[in-house]
Amino acid sequence: MPVIKIHLEHAENDAVVRLADLLRVKPEDVAFAALNRLMLVARERTVQNDIVLTLRWRQDNLPLWSDSAGSVHNYEGMSPAEPEKSKYSV
Repeated sequence: MPVIKIHLEHAENDAVVRLADLLRVKPEDVAFAALNRLMLVARERTVQNDIVLTLRWRQDNLPLWSDSAGSVHNYEGMSPAEPEKSKYSV
């Protein structure tokens, strides 16, 4: 069976694991469900553009659903080791 690996930052993984725990499924199940929903609308040009843009901004940013996306930065007195839970995730 072919394998697709997804490399996540800790803040991204924590949000996915928390959702999987809430639903009593594995993180892989969450990833597959997300891919399934994406593939069902992948013919839309806006979705295709979003995929390309996400690839570009992800190099330097965390998604809004990750735990540290909304946290304060080091210069504001909080260590990145103290992640803040995203308002978009469960």
